[in-house]
Amino acid sequence: MEARRSRAAWQAVDTERLLLVAAAVLCVTAAVAQVAAVGLEQPRVAVIFGVLIALGELFRMVMPGNREVAPIATAGALGYALLVGVGPENAPPGALLGVHPALHSPLQVVAVTAVGMLVGSLPHAAVGRMPRPDAMARRLLCVAVVALCFRPLLGLDLAWQLLLAAMGLTVAIGCFTDVVIAAVIRAEAVRARFGIALRDEIRAKTALCAATSATAMLIAVATTVLGPVALAVFTAPILVTQFAFRRYAGVRATYLQTVRALSRVTEVGGYVETGHSRRVSRLAVGMGRELGMCEEELLELEYAALMHDIGQLSLGDPIPGGATVLASPTEQRRIAELGAEVIKQTGVLDRVAHIVRLSSHPYRTGATAEGGAAASSPRRGKGDKGEAAAAGADGGAERPAPPPLASRIIKVANAYDDLVGDSSDRDRAAAVLERLRLDSASEYDPAVVEALSRVLERGSRP
Repeated sequence: MEARRSRAAWQAVDTERLLLVAAAVLCVTAAVAQVAAVGLEQPRVAVIFGVLIALGELFRMVMPGNREVAPIATAGALGYALLVGVGPENAPPGALLGVHPALHSPLQVVAVTAVGMLVGSLPHAAVGRMPRPDAMARRLLCVAVVALCFRPLLGLDLAWQLLLAAMGLTVAIGCFTDVVIAAVIRAEAVRARFGIALRDEIRAKTALCAATSATAMLIAVATTVLGPVALAVFTAPILVTQFAFRRYAGVRATYLQTVRALSRVTEVGGYVETGHSRRVSRLAVGMGRELGMCEEELLELEYAALMHDIGQLSLGDPIPGGATVLASPTEQRRIAELGAEVIKQTGVLDRVAHIVRLSSHPYRTGATAEGGAAASSPRRGKGDKGEAAAAGADGGAERPAPPPLASRIIKVANAYDDLVGDSSDRDRAAAVLERLRLDSASEYDPAVVEALSRVLERGSRP
């Protein structure tokens, strides 16, 4: 039994993460071997940068989307990789800018960075906050890429202006490498298309990458001209940026915790089954990823899915089992309207309120009960943009535009969970899915129903 559990845990690890960690381990092994063989160049400077990297790892943080970042450590490591000189003290005659050149190799950059990251992670490990190996490996490899691209240029005797341009180009390459690797891992972890994951990573990391890269270049230039004493002064900008990002991440986390707490009110009051809101939320987010929604849209979708039933608190008599799919269309709309009004009172979730308000609306409002209007091919909308109005069956009249994609997703996810609940009966689930397909001519978006089918096939059902 224990052997099966160990094997299952091993198989659960993403191949991409294993390859990333393995590449980082090989890189560190080569770097340590090289430093051990030839010795540590300019040990004082190496120790100072190593301490800065360790402190940065000590103050690492988790950004929205469960992204582990260490801006100070990354800026320090990149600054060491870009270092041209170590100040005017004991500078040889004719040296560039009249400073003593930095003599360390790219592999020494990797070794110092790895040791600094390890030391900075020890306090976290001591209190049970184990670092994420893939995040550390990604940061290390990006520093290695910058060091391998930039440090060989120092032997070409380039003008200072060209070195500055090379610094900017290499840190841009490093940031691009970091974003691509993160997107590959995220696409596999959350089962999203790579293009969507790449777009989300670019949006999430652009500001922080820009601040980190600019600080790294400032550190490199200032330390080259003034010596290691400049580190304390030019680390301040990234420190301020980190506090700002930490506060932003805290606000996002508080919002989500508050929404999750509100979603449990209907369960505690007996209006819906226990776990209904959580199951609908997980299904909805999975379907949103299948349909190409970006991370910001997925967050709004999660909020709306968690609170889609909050309007049931206004009912005098709860719906049996909380299954709004069994209520009349008028009652469904009333519940959605009341829930949207409650959400709108927060003052910051107007878009979420709009999604909830339209989550009870049918996909095709122009179809008749007898099926007189033919279902047209579904098109995937995004966010609150919805779809353009479709032409009627007679080619003349126009149907109203369908609800936004997020609302259509919640409608399907809620109907499925209302009819299946926490049952693991596959026959029941298949029958409900077929029922949703049959109602796709008017009530449910066929593209969303098929997205639900793919999510269920992958085993994403909670």
